[in-house]
Amino acid sequence: MHFFLHFIVQFKYAAIFCLLMLGIFGLPVPDETLLAFCGFLVLNGKLEFTATLAAAFLGSCMGISLSYILGRKLGPKAVRQFGKFVHIDEETLDRVHRWFAHYGRWSLTGGYFFPGFRHLTAIIAGASGLEFKVFAPFAFGGALLWSAAFVTLGYTVGARWESMSDSMHRLLLVILAVFVSLALIAAGVRRIIRKKSAGRRK
Repeated sequence: MHFFLHFIVQFKYAAIFCLLMLGIFGLPVPDETLLAFCGFLVLNGKLEFTATLAAAFLGSCMGISLSYILGRKLGPKAVRQFGKFVHIDEETLDRVHRWFAHYGRWSLTGGYFFPGFRHLTAIIAGASGLEFKVFAPFAFGGALLWSAAFVTLGYTVGARWESMSDSMHRLLLVILAVFVSLALIAAGVRRIIRKKSAGRRK
């Protein structure tokens, strides 16, 4: 953590861009904590708010785009080679693509606020063949909202930036766990209903 903080203090906006790009792409960078620290530096006159937000936004957009490209290039091939082991095939990807086209686009926006989830949604979007012109507005919109939220948090709470960032991080992880649990339960219920319906038809 101290290395990342020192890196931002020394190289400022270039460091923000690089660290956010790597963190959003999936490397172990404490993104939210760094953004809150940047807000604290803005409060103390060490950074300028607009330039800080621009660097964070552009770095996030680059990172999420790289995840999308990774899914686009390697996803279908990985499905063909390994999908049978996890019950995923080309038809499943087609369904995911249709879901993204109608509803999943908003997960690209909201997913930014859940550590680990934002990277995964971008890879899935790419692997499912979602067009970049559909992907970009929702993913980049999420990058702007998320960056602005945590920079503003650090600016608002001042010296308490680290503890508040940790609290927000834990809260978002709890929300994500609840959401995933509910989604798994719903998927299990739907699967049971389909099996029962198929059994009646036989």
